[in-house]
Amino acid sequence: AKSEVELISKMSEAHQQDFAAFSVEFDHFGSTNSPANQALCGAFWTALRASDLIIEEDVTQLFDVKEGTFLADRFVKGTCPRCGEPNQYGDNCDKCSATYAPTELLNPISALSGTVPEIRRAPHLFVELEKEHEFLAEWTRTPGTLQPEVANYLHSFFLGKPLRNWDVSRPAPYFGFEIPTHPGNYWYVWFDAPIGYLATTQEWCDKHGDNLDRWWRSPETEIYHFIGKDIVYFHTLFWPAMLKAAGFNLPKRVQVHGFLTANGEKMSKSKGARISASAYLEHLDPAYLRYYYASKLGSGIEDIDLDLEEFAQRVNSELLNKVINLASRTARFVEGTGLASVYPEDEGLFAAAAKTAEEIADAYDAFDFARAMRLTMALADKANEYVARMAPWALKKDPTKAQEVQDVCTVSLNLFRQLMVFLAPVLPKLAEQAAALLGASIARWEDAQAPLVGTPIGKYEHLMQKVEASAVLALAAANEEKAAPAETAPSGAEEVSDDDAALIAEPLGATCTFDDFAKIDLRVARVLKAEELPKAKKLLKLTLSLGGDHTRTVFAGIKAAYSADDLVGRLVVMVANLAPREMTFGTSEGMVIAAGPGAEEVFLLSPDSGAKPGQRVH
Repeated sequence: AKSEVELISKMSEAHQQDFAAFSVEFDHFGSTNSPANQALCGAFWTALRASDLIIEEDVTQLFDVKEGTFLADRFVKGTCPRCGEPNQYGDNCDKCSATYAPTELLNPISALSGTVPEIRRAPHLFVELEKEHEFLAEWTRTPGTLQPEVANYLHSFFLGKPLRNWDVSRPAPYFGFEIPTHPGNYWYVWFDAPIGYLATTQEWCDKHGDNLDRWWRSPETEIYHFIGKDIVYFHTLFWPAMLKAAGFNLPKRVQVHGFLTANGEKMSKSKGARISASAYLEHLDPAYLRYYYASKLGSGIEDIDLDLEEFAQRVNSELLNKVINLASRTARFVEGTGLASVYPEDEGLFAAAAKTAEEIADAYDAFDFARAMRLTMALADKANEYVARMAPWALKKDPTKAQEVQDVCTVSLNLFRQLMVFLAPVLPKLAEQAAALLGASIARWEDAQAPLVGTPIGKYEHLMQKVEASAVLALAAANEEKAAPAETAPSGAEEVSDDDAALIAEPLGATCTFDDFAKIDLRVARVLKAEELPKAKKLLKLTLSLGGDHTRTVFAGIKAAYSADDLVGRLVVMVANLAPREMTFGTSEGMVIAAGPGAEEVFLLSPDSGAKPGQRVH
């Protein structure tokens, strides 16, 4: 078993590796379990006590009798007392964002022993938030500080009732910092966690001979927090009260994001992420995910759903076919000549994009990254229309039109550079590659305002590869394997032993070639309608969708095994290129694939729920 400190060190190293791989850079990566944070926690504590905000009260607390310890919030799970969501931790609900005491949980279970804890009394320390009622009510309603929906949510806490005292201590044993004024008690994790923001800054200042006050007490410094919607209460009520008491700057903006979901289910670090960063990196370029998230992330608190099919389609159709396409189709034509010495006539495209730069910057400033991506892709559409119309690859065939080729490519590559300036905050590595190709910096927003002329162009190398379906499927398969319940995978003590009765009944057929197999076109289909035929003993009439308006009628001998009503909406696999067959009840336009000897023992083969009608089965 690892100690807490060893675990922290290991996780920090893993997180930094993942961040680096996804082009996320830090000036300094700190830890809340540091001497700097302990010292600042003491300073905050002194300030809160001096402001007469700390009181002591006995509280009822969950106690694990088997382990002989009071349970920290994260060591107890149960049903949320507000919304009824099961499997929630003892301090806040992932689903409705409510905060509560562990004793309020319904059906609590100790994560240490799996037993039902009992309630015991113990002294705790509290921050009297009600004393800052007026300040917090005003700060949370200050325009620009919070999104309107967040401010409205918080406003309900101030209406006609006092703010609840905040429990900031936990009795030993507890991992964290012991409270110097109350030995045997420790600061609750959400007390020292945000103070870690200052502690990390302090460590950076110590390295560079700077002063913490210049960053956290200066009127020239703007502080922004980006948080998930499940920790709103901690960052918009508790934290501002702490900062005010200690005399530090309050954040200018707390930007709240929704959850990341997969198929509508929340991804959670604490409960096991559905797809880990390291697993993703084994299969796909991190730039794809950065762009996909940006294209989905608006200024509100809506969740983002990671739909792998949409992910591949969006990256390929937008990044590859619209942005990279501008460079890949034209750069090679001017590798020797470089750009034209005078910027050519371009139908006003460069000027229009330069003007749009302010609108895109405003979208970034408003945290509406999706809008910034939409505006950028609209410019890419116009640039591609120009290149397609001018067709430099066709002009290249005529030696007398060398100048026209250079002019068109000069326009195309300058429009490409503008797009990369606008995308650089999202795709910094790609922007560096584009800068190397063009031999000109892409480092400042102003770089989009003046075109490049007369400069050499480097040899074009692929800037980004297409998202291959095989890579996406491999990631999805790895994810499904990881997410499968442990009980479905047999342990060594419970090995599965399949008999060979089925093979004996139906021996393997003669060997066929790959070409023979390739002639069969297997497709995913959805059952739109299933009908019983009054005079048919074995057959059901199925209407299958291959997507869009493409439907097939198939008669399947599965009546003894399946009822018609149970089949509607189900995904099946069909032989789509089987010659039509005239039957008593009509024409069968294919065949659905099933296993089993027949009669009631027929088992339709069904793809996983993520498959789409019309997809080929390989």
